[in-house]
Amino acid sequence: MVRCFLIHTVCPVSALSAGESRVLYSRSFGPDEAVLSDRYRDLRPEERRLLQKEKIAVVARQVRSAVSLFREASERPPVEMLPGDEALALQEADSGVERLRAGDPFSVETSALWLGVQSLAFTLVCEPHENLLLAEGTLRSLTRHCLDHLHMLGQGSEVLLRSNRIDALLSRLLPHGQLLFLNHRFAQSLEKDVAAYMAK
Repeated sequence: MVRCFLIHTVCPVSALSAGESRVLYSRSFGPDEAVLSDRYRDLRPEERRLLQKEKIAVVARQVRSAVSLFREASERPPVEMLPGDEALALQEADSGVERLRAGDPFSVETSALWLGVQSLAFTLVCEPHENLLLAEGTLRSLTRHCLDHLHMLGQGSEVLLRSNRIDALLSRLLPHGQLLFLNHRFAQSLEKDVAAYMAK
């Protein structure tokens, strides 16, 4: 099962300090750990929400560090993409997997798969037993649809204004946090369904 999906910044944003990352979108799946844990059971709903938000921020910071290290090690010069170059941007995207130890930030060990596209990272946090190849294919598909339909490469990205569209994508490609094995015909049908919804 996928624990969460998030879109966040990986390059410096003028309003943030040097090591910070801004979470633009996040969605958690499955039961809330704060409800199940004896340690956090007495928290009020607002405190639980803040705890979940902090966990997401920890993941974003760790992925930001991994992306930065990957880019420094690869020594490839950054290529600035323009709106309309979404397919090329996805092809040139940096990718990786980061192991998140138990307790940092989730109670069990998890894996964070990430795609770094320009100044953004798309991240899936998965349970340790998940099929990482399947998760990577799902992440690439989600990223492609977000780039194509939300115009995320240009100025004034619509990700914050159209979170309902990302929710719809997730409900189709990652229902309730479950990774889907798709045959070719079903994948084509799903692509048509997503394209029709996003064109509205």
